[in-house]
Amino acid sequence: MRYFPHTEDDIRRMLEGIGVESIDALFSGVPPDCRSSGAMHLPDPLCEWELDLKMDEMAGQNTAAPPLTLLVGAGRYHHHIPAVVPALAGRSEFLTAYTPYQPEISQGTLQAIYEYQTLAARLMGMDVVTASHYDGATALAESLLMAIRKTGRSSVVVSRTIHPHFRQVIRTYLKPTGYNLVEAGFTREGTTDVTGIDWSDAAALAVQSPNFFGCVEPLSRYADAAHGAGALLVASFTEALSLGILKNPGSQGADIVAGEGQSFGLPLGFGGPGLGMLGARQELVRTLPGRLIGKTRDRNGKPGFVLTLATREQHIRREKATSNICTNNGHCALTAAIFLATLGAEGLARMARINHNKAAYLAE
Repeated sequence: MRYFPHTEDDIRRMLEGIGVESIDALFSGVPPDCRSSGAMHLPDPLCEWELDLKMDEMAGQNTAAPPLTLLVGAGRYHHHIPAVVPALAGRSEFLTAYTPYQPEISQGTLQAIYEYQTLAARLMGMDVVTASHYDGATALAESLLMAIRKTGRSSVVVSRTIHPHFRQVIRTYLKPTGYNLVEAGFTREGTTDVTGIDWSDAAALAVQSPNFFGCVEPLSRYADAAHGAGALLVASFTEALSLGILKNPGSQGADIVAGEGQSFGLPLGFGGPGLGMLGARQELVRTLPGRLIGKTRDRNGKPGFVLTLATREQHIRREKATSNICTNNGHCALTAAIFLATLGAEGLARMARINHNKAAYLAE
């Protein structure tokens, strides 16, 4: 059951509605010896996170099947989600199966996705971020096709430290295209080994940081190697919370950033849904797949939100589109925006540090 506390104005209007002057007058019918008098000796207040743990502890006194302790990870993570996130994301203005043929009529939804794009761009250090994709694996595969379109080359180098499911999706994407997939090995330290790469026809080098082994990759070094050979650096991630504590990929020379945003307020749902996040530098904007929300002004000078640069999309020019997959997770992007706005920069960094410290403790 959802609970929303009453403001002073709410209380005043309710009392006026029933013709009572005050809260004390409302309860005047209760005999004095049945009323509490004096201060109530209550413990200190708890934050939402602590309150969740307290309620779980109390509920644990009941006889029930033991809950599962989830330590699988590998691209899907069980994090605390503030109650305000599902409360706002579940409002009927957003959670609806109806999609208008003319998207500009849904200004609220467009603005929410625009806010998501803005927050995601800051986190990843990119100039522009798309409205969302099916999941992190498809976002990464689409980013490699972007690099091929931009450079005109026909092969991509993918690190073997990238999540194996992501690499399988890349193979599926490239198989019917005739483009080549080359895998780069890894060092004894668990990071990508870029020595011996044939850069002559490579459009991009794709690496994941933190990678599948949990190691943070030296993106700046890879960016120098790729750019020196005329290729792009694509930085990927499966744990979006890492963006709250690590130096963003854009500041380390990445040209494209793609990954999985499930950790931003999306609960575990037997493997889904996910949130494909994809961002790029400004000079690559016309090679981006998927939808982009832009901010503009109408004829009266009022701000508004629109689908922009839509000629890249399959409903405009079909065979020349940057992608023919129009599936995106707009509601998941909305949820991520609410999650990020709720935590703020300090809260996100704190949650990232907590997860890092717990992982380090487990490793020890």
